[in-house]
Amino acid sequence: MENWGRLSHLFVTVFLANFAELMVSPAIPDVTLAAVCPGKDECSAAIYLTGFQQAIAGVGSVIMMPLIGNLSDVYGRKALLSVPLVLTFIPLVVLAWKRTTNFFYAYYILKTLTAMITQSGVTCLALGYLADNVKEGKRVSAFGVLQGVSAAAYVGGTLAARLLSTTQIFQVAATISILAAIYMGVFLKETTRGTDALKQPILEVTESDDGSSKALKKIDIKKIPSPRDIFRLLKSSITFSLAAFVAFFNSLAEAGLQTCLLYFLKARFGFMKDQFADVLLIAYIGATISNMLFMPTLGPRIGEETLLSLGLFAGFLNMFFDSIAWAPWVPYASASMGLFLFLSAPNLRSIISKQVGPNEQGLAQGSILGITAFANVISPLMYSPLSALFLSEDAPFDFKGFSILCVGLAWLAGFFLSIMIPILSKRRKITHISVEV
Repeated sequence: MENWGRLSHLFVTVFLANFAELMVSPAIPDVTLAAVCPGKDECSAAIYLTGFQQAIAGVGSVIMMPLIGNLSDVYGRKALLSVPLVLTFIPLVVLAWKRTTNFFYAYYILKTLTAMITQSGVTCLALGYLADNVKEGKRVSAFGVLQGVSAAAYVGGTLAARLLSTTQIFQVAATISILAAIYMGVFLKETTRGTDALKQPILEVTESDDGSSKALKKIDIKKIPSPRDIFRLLKSSITFSLAAFVAFFNSLAEAGLQTCLLYFLKARFGFMKDQFADVLLIAYIGATISNMLFMPTLGPRIGEETLLSLGLFAGFLNMFFDSIAWAPWVPYASASMGLFLFLSAPNLRSIISKQVGPNEQGLAQGSILGITAFANVISPLMYSPLSALFLSEDAPFDFKGFSILCVGLAWLAGFFLSIMIPILSKRRKITHISVEV
């Protein structure tokens, strides 16, 4: 792969950032319950707080992801990448200090605000960086390696969470998150596209009528994507439009999974931090294997569309078996679907990358991540009340996993849409050729 030295620094940065983020995931439900509902295994307030945080972060991401992606097209990926990396470690430092109720709510507020940028910011800019440095024919492999690096970070972070105490988890995660920002600043090289743009001033000095100088903010509407710009991308090709809808349903399911699954497992089988970590570890080991091996080898041969459909259907099966889990070992077995589930995101990104030119990679990836962020807004509004209802004693019928099954149905909807991508894209190409002839 060309520019391997430059890309290796990007992979290390992404690894460290994701390692810190996923390291705290298994511990957050216990910390939340201890702060909000001490001594309880079931707590609707904790579920609603988690859903509200995801919704607010999603609203901010809808605006921020296209903006950050488009700004990186002009001012460079590295310059923009420093923003989410710095913001990531701020909430972690709070819980690394203490985890009392007051400190938890301070973390909660900071995390909600910073997640508007950090939730998808690193991913958005990393994808743009790869597109700058990898030829179109090899991007599916590059995106697969990036997803594999992320999955490997999840494996390492989850394993560390399994071995460390809750106090140590947040201290180590905060340290690694700071290290990620420092490493990126020192070693990552800026892309050629951003180098010239960085010389352009964000503030320009203009001369007033009386001859004095006055600093005014330079406003370039081309750097701030409007809804019209995003709509133009969506209707630029049938493939892009279908990929956007698939991304929406995929994100709807992923956000629902984050909202419901751990609380469901805690209420259904009494899972704690270590059991959460074990389930996640199995899923992320499978994701690492699939993205490091399947994507580079099978992607160029059978196509991104096939792998995308496979990943979406695996997500549905995973949720279906979890929803009807009859024994504690079932979630461990269904987690093995991670071998295919995590194929969805990198193949989507590769499909999208091929639909736009080199000067629109940041905008395209940012726009899609904005759409997925919108799904993150809707998802907790749907799944949090549903999960709280069916885990309570007031459920209309006895099916604690009903919300988990509904998460799986979102993946199933994405699966049916993904099947249409190669069919409609091929039909449009045939029609276009017939018209020209």
